[in-house]
Amino acid sequence: MAKAFFCLLLPLLIAFSQTSPTTGADSTFVQSVKRNPMKLRSEKLSHFRFYWHDIISGPNPTAVNIVQPPGNKTTPTGFGMINMIDDPLTEKPEADSKLLGRAQGLYGLASQGEPGLLMAMNFVFSTGKYNGSTLTILGRNPVFHKVREMPVIGGSGLFRFARGYVQASTHTFDLKTGDAVVEYNVHVLHY
Repeated sequence: MAKAFFCLLLPLLIAFSQTSPTTGADSTFVQSVKRNPMKLRSEKLSHFRFYWHDIISGPNPTAVNIVQPPGNKTTPTGFGMINMIDDPLTEKPEADSKLLGRAQGLYGLASQGEPGLLMAMNFVFSTGKYNGSTLTILGRNPVFHKVREMPVIGGSGLFRFARGYVQASTHTFDLKTGDAVVEYNVHVLHY
């Protein structure tokens, strides 16, 4: 009988110990949470189009090589090379067009077959309503495809909880210098 009573009492003791308020010096450890602390509004779908300028040449490059593959391990695709970027994002393809922000991050040649980049970058907006907000891109960029799609995996500021995708298409590429201008179409759901 005592064993049966104990078996009934034990679950109650466990339940009460987990739901009772904390006491003592560390009572701020447990706090109630508001149901909607961020006051989330309905989602919006936004579309942005801008131009990404990857400048490797000249006196002020916006992309610099930080890792070269070992000398005896070269491949036709440049596999293993990594560049750090702080590329301007402009309203039009011309370099002197209105600056909307910057693409900051890195890309690396991650394929031993066709040239394919692993892109890890933030679009950091510096004008208008989205000034100070960012979008984070992480994905594969097969550079010789006409249109490449990469995921938007997050963001900050007005793009908190953002998700979506970007479509990149090369506007110009200079074989001599390696400089490129790429059109980015960004489709993102955000609050």
